[in-house]
Amino acid sequence: MAKVKITQIRSTIDRKEPQKRTIKALGLGKLHRTVVHNDTPQIRGMINAVLHLVKVEEID
Repeated sequence: MAKVKITQIRSTIDRKEPQKRTIKALGLGKLHRTVVHNDTPQIRGMINAVLHLVKVEEID
């Protein structure tokens, strides 16, 4: 299964509460923290909700 590497590049300060909760649910919360998740539709939806705060890379 494909994986995605997600890195938080922008702060959640002055962001709406649902975006803050999504960042926390992805396992992020501090700048430049990186997590790896399986590439599922649920994870993709979460990424799309906070795409302006994160950098996404696909891993084979």
